[in-house]
Amino acid sequence: MILFRVVLIALLAVPPGTALADTAPACPALFADGRAPVLSNKKLEERTVPLCFDAFAVLHSGVSRTPLYAAERLTRASVSAARRVERDDAFHDEDRLPADDRATLADYVHSGFDRGHLAPAGDMPSPEAQAQSFTLANIVPQNRSVNRSLWAGIEESVRRLASERGELFVVTGPIFSGRNVGAIKGRVLVPTQLYKAVYDPRSGEAGAYLAANEAGAEWKAVSLAALRDTTGIDVFPALPDAAKARAMDLPEPQEFSRGEARAESWGDFFRQLAHDVLKRLWRELMRAIF
Repeated sequence: MILFRVVLIALLAVPPGTALADTAPACPALFADGRAPVLSNKKLEERTVPLCFDAFAVLHSGVSRTPLYAAERLTRASVSAARRVERDDAFHDEDRLPADDRATLADYVHSGFDRGHLAPAGDMPSPEAQAQSFTLANIVPQNRSVNRSLWAGIEESVRRLASERGELFVVTGPIFSGRNVGAIKGRVLVPTQLYKAVYDPRSGEAGAYLAANEAGAEWKAVSLAALRDTTGIDVFPALPDAAKARAMDLPEPQEFSRGEARAESWGDFFRQLAHDVLKRLWRELMRAIF
C-alpha cells in the first residue's frame, strides 16, 4: 500500500537530501526549545529543503512540491501586531527552490483548489512577513470550503489562544495518505488531511487539530503521539513522552478575524490571478534589468 504522508517547519537552506535530524535549525527561535521537528519516517527526507522566513519556517518537499510542515512562534504581541496589518495577497513562486521541485502559479490555475497557507497570512506581524507568507513554499492545495470556513476558524482559535496564554509554538502541515493521492496538474500533491499542532511552553500542554481536506469536514483533537504515528513527524521532539501522550483541551474553531476572509466570486478570483501574474512579471523584469 502506498502511504505518503507529510506536514510543516524548518531552517535555512541546506542541500536537498541532507539528513535533517542531524542539522541544527538556522532559525531556532521559531521552534520549541530550538529544536525542529524530527522526521521519524526517513522516507520523507527525499528532496527536502528547509527555509527560514521572518516569522515562520518551512520544510519543503520536492516530491509533493508542497511544504511538509511550517513552524511559528505566536505571542500576545505578535498576534496584536498581525491584526493591524492589511492583507495584500501576492502569491509567488519560491526562487530558492529547484525549479523542478517547486509549485508554480500556473499549477493552481483552474485546479479547483484554494492556495491554502500553512503559516497563515493572518499570523504575520509585519507587511514584510505577510508578503513572505504568500510564497508557494508555504502553500498546499486546499478544499475551498474547508479553507474559507473550518480551517480559517482553526487558525483564528489558535491566535486567540496565543493571545490568552501569552505564547504558543505552532506546527502546521498536510497529510497525504491512501492508495490514490491526487495531484493538481500531475505535479502538486493534494493533502488528504491537514493538522495544526500547538504547544504551550508555560503549562507544558500540547495537542493538535486534525481535519480532512474535503467539503463538510469536521475536526478532532489528537495527541502529538497519535499525530506522529499518522504523519511520520515528531513535531515537538523536545517534549516528554507524557506530554505527547495527552491531547490538550483545544478551543472550538472561532469565526476568523478581519483580513482572513477570502473572496468567493469568479470575478474576484480572476482579478487576483491577474494581479499575481503581473507582480510576477514585474519581478522578473526588474531581475533582468538589474
